[in-house]
Amino acid sequence: MRYLLLIFLFTNFISCKGQNEKKMQKPSYKYTNELIKETSPYLLQHAHNPVNWHAWNKETLALAKKENKLLIISIGYSSCHWCHVMEHESFEDEEVAKVMNDNFISIKVDREERPDIDQVYMNAVQLMTGRGGWPLNCIALPDGRPIWGGTYFPKKNWINALTQLANLYKETPNKAIEYADKLTEGVKNSSLIQFNNNDIPFSVTKLKTTVANWKKHLDTKLGGSNGAPKFPMPNNLSFLLRYSIQAKDSEIKNYVNTSLTNMAFGGIFDQIEGGFSRYSTDQKWHIPHFEKMLYDNGQLVSLYSKAFQETKNKTYKNTVYKTLQFIEDELTSTEGAFYSSLDADSLNKDGKLVEGAYYSWTKEELQAILGNDFKLFSEYYNINSYGLWEHQNYVLIRKEDDKIFAKNHQITITELDKKVAEWDYKLLKIRQKRAKPRLDDKSLTSWNALMLKGYIDAYQTFNNPHFLEVALKNARFIVSKQLTVDGGLNHSYKNGKSTINGYLEDYATVIDAFIDLYQVTLDEKWLTTAKQLTDYAFDHFFDEKTHMFYFTSNNDTALITRKFEIEDNVIPASNSIMANNLFKLSHYYSNSYYLKVSKQMLTNVYNKVENYGGGYSNWLNLLSNYVGSYYEIAVSGSQAKEKIKEFNANYIPNKLFAGTTSKSTIPLMEGRDANDETLIYVCVDGACQLPVKDTNKALSFIKITF
Repeated sequence: MRYLLLIFLFTNFISCKGQNEKKMQKPSYKYTNELIKETSPYLLQHAHNPVNWHAWNKETLALAKKENKLLIISIGYSSCHWCHVMEHESFEDEEVAKVMNDNFISIKVDREERPDIDQVYMNAVQLMTGRGGWPLNCIALPDGRPIWGGTYFPKKNWINALTQLANLYKETPNKAIEYADKLTEGVKNSSLIQFNNNDIPFSVTKLKTTVANWKKHLDTKLGGSNGAPKFPMPNNLSFLLRYSIQAKDSEIKNYVNTSLTNMAFGGIFDQIEGGFSRYSTDQKWHIPHFEKMLYDNGQLVSLYSKAFQETKNKTYKNTVYKTLQFIEDELTSTEGAFYSSLDADSLNKDGKLVEGAYYSWTKEELQAILGNDFKLFSEYYNINSYGLWEHQNYVLIRKEDDKIFAKNHQITITELDKKVAEWDYKLLKIRQKRAKPRLDDKSLTSWNALMLKGYIDAYQTFNNPHFLEVALKNARFIVSKQLTVDGGLNHSYKNGKSTINGYLEDYATVIDAFIDLYQVTLDEKWLTTAKQLTDYAFDHFFDEKTHMFYFTSNNDTALITRKFEIEDNVIPASNSIMANNLFKLSHYYSNSYYLKVSKQMLTNVYNKVENYGGGYSNWLNLLSNYVGSYYEIAVSGSQAKEKIKEFNANYIPNKLFAGTTSKSTIPLMEGRDANDETLIYVCVDGACQLPVKDTNKALSFIKITF
């Protein structure tokens, strides 16, 4: 390992926090490589590099073995800023390309298309360096076993590292193989999960201890986690919102509202067009890396919708509506599919590719656009030292609630709303003349499902029929385009082609969204499809030894190891989503096996959650279902949907709905076919209150607190 340590001395690792270089249109290209055959926008961006890039496939791996060359596995995504910095510095450079082409087989991977590959090599790099990020660059033996890697490398360091590694493999290949053996063993061991056969009594105490430990890491003044950068982490906030209500924890409730308010007021939220960027580089949520990802926005719509149910805070409603308008304007196809992301970089007025150029403003620009309104505007959006970014550019950020601002400036809320709408319209007109950030127009099934769930949650909260229309169109897209003939799912869709065998994240998120879609439509086909996908997941992803689900299907070509996704991150872990799904489906179908597996999955991670609440928040959501009363609300009759809408005016995290306006085939609705009058049944663990007609009476049966 000493030889590898020498290589690390020449490298400087910088994690990618995200954007992307504009592909310039040229009449002809000096170089074209194998990536020209791909559909991924990220791979196509590298199709004219002098590097002889290949896609990850069996032919490429066979070529590496045939020529006995090390692999360079370079992983990124289309909106990754540092990926494109490294492309410009190294992959577009003929000197670098010669070193790579002479000594290696180079593979480009879109981490969004191939999260399975990304998981394996990210794990390897984290074991070697203690950190990760994108671009992710890993050197591996011809069979894919990693020996060395890192994130961003400046040109000189990259050439030096590659030269040493090539010499190592040529002169002392046994050393390279020894490194690979040890590292691969580490990667395999890191993904192990033990079957916990102890009979653990789930308790509220566990939740409270976990949150108490978690509080040390929370920024109660500005929201999010302590320090910077700050990621929204919607599932963490969703759980903490629930916990604050059920545990009557006012400190956590204030923290959640502080986080949501400052995120909505900050530059991380596009004040003009709506939509959230991936994260903030500073503590006050001001300056993001500007790329807008579908998965963030889908989850944040769900979060703000639920928060509005509880608080009736106007800011939260505006945030949802503005975000969904952005999704429809920029990230929705005519087929009802949702695109993946928008870049951070775009061309400025001088024709240079600049981070945040589309989103930032100079004071002079704003004065010219707004005229006499500039003074009030500048106070509302902080065109001052608080809102200053760099190079005399400002990113709009708010500090005050509208009611407070209106009072301080002696205008009415109605007048302020009118002013803000006028300002936004004027700035939007100017923006539309600017070069737009590039669109990543592939549609990923899992991310579509997260956005679908966002629309469903928004419909539940605001009862806007348009939100349901969009949700249904997207759900039909998933069923018609991504559902395969054998009952499985594909992962990606672009240019009319459905590709890449689905991962557990695709199944987990679609099942979750379809369960929710059933609850607002009472159309049983969505629940039936959710169950069918669940059974498919058992057939192709389930591990009998651990009672957990692998990330990849048993139909997929094997990588160096088959991993479990356990820890919740920016997106909850696919296993935690599946465990929650099984809990719900066990209620609908009276399926004791689903419930048993769900409970075992939670038991397997139970001892991990206490000291890392932020990495297990979706598991904690499931734990909350087990330790408190969980309500089945069954409604039958012609007014069933209307009654459920009345329930949805309230924040009730510990419930599920079933219902019918005629007859139902769902076991939970057995004996509850619709009659002349609409009846509401409220049940816990099979014990039901007498049916009632009045929603308020039914609500009185429900206890939200633990």
